Amino acid sequence: MTRRRLWTTVLTALAVTCATALSAPPAQTAVRAETTFTNPVLWQDFADIDVIRVGNAYYYSASTMHYSPGAPILRSYDLVNWEFAGHSVPRLDFGAKYDLNGGRGYVRGIWASFFNHRASNDTYYWGGCVDFAKTYIYTSTTVDGQWSKHATLNKCYYDAGMLVDDDDTMYVAYGNTTLSVAQLSKDGTTEVRSQQVFQTPSNIGTLEGSRFYKRNGSYYIFVTRPANGQYILKASNPFGPYTIQQVLLNLPGPIQGGGVPHQGGLVQTQNGDWYYLAFVDAYPGGRVPVLAPVTWTADGWPRLQTVDGRWGTTYAKPNLPPPPRQVEPMTGTDTFPGPGLKPQWEWNHNPDTTKFSVSNGLRLSTATVTNDLYAARNTLTRRIQGPTSTATITLDLTAMRDGDRTGLAMLRDSSAYIGVKREGGRNRIVMVNGLTMDGNWNTTGTGTEVASTPLNGNRIWLRANADIRPGSGRQARFSYSTDGVNFTSLGSPFTLNNAWQFFMGYRFAVFNHATQALGGAVTLQRFDLTTP
Repeated sequence: MTRRRLWTTVLTALAVTCATALSAPPAQTAVRAETTFTNPVLWQDFADIDVIRVGNAYYYSASTMHYSPGAPILRSYDLVNWEFAGHSVPRLDFGAKYDLNGGRGYVRGIWASFFNHRASNDTYYWGGCVDFAKTYIYTSTTVDGQWSKHATLNKCYYDAGMLVDDDDTMYVAYGNTTLSVAQLSKDGTTEVRSQQVFQTPSNIGTLEGSRFYKRNGSYYIFVTRPANGQYILKASNPFGPYTIQQVLLNLPGPIQGGGVPHQGGLVQTQNGDWYYLAFVDAYPGGRVPVLAPVTWTADGWPRLQTVDGRWGTTYAKPNLPPPPRQVEPMTGTDTFPGPGLKPQWEWNHNPDTTKFSVSNGLRLSTATVTNDLYAARNTLTRRIQGPTSTATITLDLTAMRDGDRTGLAMLRDSSAYIGVKREGGRNRIVMVNGLTMDGNWNTTGTGTEVASTPLNGNRIWLRANADIRPGSGRQARFSYSTDGVNFTSLGSPFTLNNAWQFFMGYRFAVFNHATQALGGAVTLQRFDLTTP
């Protein structure tokens, strides 16, 4: 994935001006507040978007790298309000490093994959290239049901998009700069043929992130010039020849301090309207989805609707039927009733399933003996809600053992946490920073304790407040409570790293690991994610 940022230094020198080669309709007139939506439609880290509609529901797949389960699926009925539905990849079954066993899968795993629905067998397909070596395809008859591995292809469909054609043939567009199209077998388990269909001109540079569509008899490959442009290829045959037009370049985005919207997908509504769901680089929080309407010219090319020469902060809401129900909020409280975790949660690498249980609380037994949080198994993560939000956890410490470490972290390649250390039969509340990794994701710092205070009793409330607005100098602050009401700050504010190289944004993370011997446990009784 690091290939995706070779152009970053070029972007920093570009003026933030709109250089759209395609003429856009005039800026829209003001509409009543109750008929509009505001970008970002969801301020959480969901990148490399593939979006589809099945009936009256919309589904959205995103990258998760080393987090497990992988490839989350979001659901919406209006393209604006989204909820978690499930994951396409139940477990990262791609080698021991994804178990934190003899290696690490940081910044590998699930990225820029394809997601689609095949009407003929009412089946959903997800596929992605892992470790730049093999492409894995998973299927399910329901997005929120059980997904299973369908096929493994011994080639890399790099940054791929899937089209199910009118005759039910499945095609995959993929590649970086040199773009190709593959035809799959009828059962989707093998490749019938593959052919190069386009070579990106040198004056454009890199094109990747393919999404594959068919409209009015024409085939389209929607591709990204990372991270500041979007182009589209058009042909009368899936194997070309293709012609190209620019959709946007250096278009100012709707998030102050964020980047240019790019690398997403097109989707058509029940009423025939089209929308583009893209993401904006918005570190330290990650890559955040934004939505805009699209129109088409008489000769079949898309035009993005801009507002005052930029991707609009506000647009009219899509004209859609009333939703059958309200979607589940992305914030709120989880008391872990069981029997499993809700799809909002993802582990740092694959968990040891023998070391946790969910029933009126999440019991986390220590799964690793280490002094390195990045090497500890069974660290549970949750995306941060932007632009600022607060996570509060309630922990029962009764079963902790000497040498155990538990707490709430701001997790990324530069991390900090508030937690509890048990030593000599006593507990201390600590704030620790200086947990770091290098560019190869090897640990370079296991943390420095900067503040501590004794803890009497076996119940603790830990809190992290995070400001993830794009830019440098954003901070997280930690506090604790012994009664769940009165909170006391601990340690110094932690400055978040807003570099892009880790790709994923910061997450709230709950951990419990041993430094001496296994056998201890804590119970996460409650998790609250709130916004101001």
